[in-house]
Amino acid sequence: MGIRKLVTQVERTEREMGQAVTPPAIRALAAAVIANPFAGRFEPDLTPLIDTGAALGEVLARAALDALGCAPEAVQGYGKSAMVGEDGEWEHAAALLHPSMGAPLRAVIGGGRALIPSTKRMGGPGQVLDLPLGHKDAAYVRSHFDGMEVRMSDAPRAGEILVAVGLSLTGRPLARVGGLRHDEITGEDGLR
Repeated sequence: MGIRKLVTQVERTEREMGQAVTPPAIRALAAAVIANPFAGRFEPDLTPLIDTGAALGEVLARAALDALGCAPEAVQGYGKSAMVGEDGEWEHAAALLHPSMGAPLRAVIGGGRALIPSTKRMGGPGQVLDLPLGHKDAAYVRSHFDGMEVRMSDAPRAGEILVAVGLSLTGRPLARVGGLRHDEITGEDGLR
């Protein structure tokens, strides 16, 4: 994979707007900076990036889970994102994220029936990469529509890609916009 840098981040929100958040809203991400093997040139076959996406799915999910310090079954939400440096193209991010990253990520956390929310962008060092989060088994759980920001002062460089996976143990702090709740899901169709 050629990881140059791996970063983990944990957020734990215990109070919001003067109110206690019970249980605390906890989420974590793991992000890696890798070399882009196709930087600066068009390549019709993106199989090497697809294979790297599968390997990163496991590595990043495990790093985020370790940062949370919990059992896999405690994870309620997930997401993934990638930012390609200026010598790459959007499709390089898509190759990492879509064909093969999901199955290894799900294997680390013991499942997940909903689509894994994702974002792709092009950028450079210090730019923000938004990492969306959603419920892992039921996409319609509004309390889990959330996100995190990934920012590295030195990445991605022109010939690199920044790739991130996020996991959450809860929904947003003090979520109260209605809809299906975590304790109401059936988790059978990935939606409800």
